[in-house]
Amino acid sequence: MELLRSWDTDAALSHLVALAVAYVLALPIGWNREREERSAGLRTFPLVAMAACGFVIIAIRVLGPDSQQHSRILEGLMTGIGFVGGGAILKQGDRAKGTATAASLWATGAIGAAVGYGQLDIAVILTVVTVLTLVLLTPLHRAVQERSAEDRDQV
Repeated sequence: MELLRSWDTDAALSHLVALAVAYVLALPIGWNREREERSAGLRTFPLVAMAACGFVIIAIRVLGPDSQQHSRILEGLMTGIGFVGGGAILKQGDRAKGTATAASLWATGAIGAAVGYGQLDIAVILTVVTVLTLVLLTPLHRAVQERSAEDRDQV
């Protein structure tokens, strides 16, 4: 019963909007990773952004908006998302695969945290830069990889 009495409809709607924005901003990143058939994709990225946003919203509600403890929340988020990203990295011979997916997961966590703290401009910039990096630099990455393979074959 106490839980129902503490319900704040305005706050709930505000939180719902923030969580939805974090989710939507992560979708193009997840779509890219899914299309590239990476270990994390369309489901993982929005969930990471939404969870990071949720943890920040909880911290603000519990600790207050001006608490010095927010740095600890961000530190925990960075570490936890780094751990998730580490699971996306696979070692194949002398090479590591999945580092772009891991870095994208980390960026997605920052997107969610930015939304949670009300820094929509930062969240949008992070989203645009991440998507552009994944889309525009992929052909260059592939060209470098092909060139490296040719050089190894010639040895």
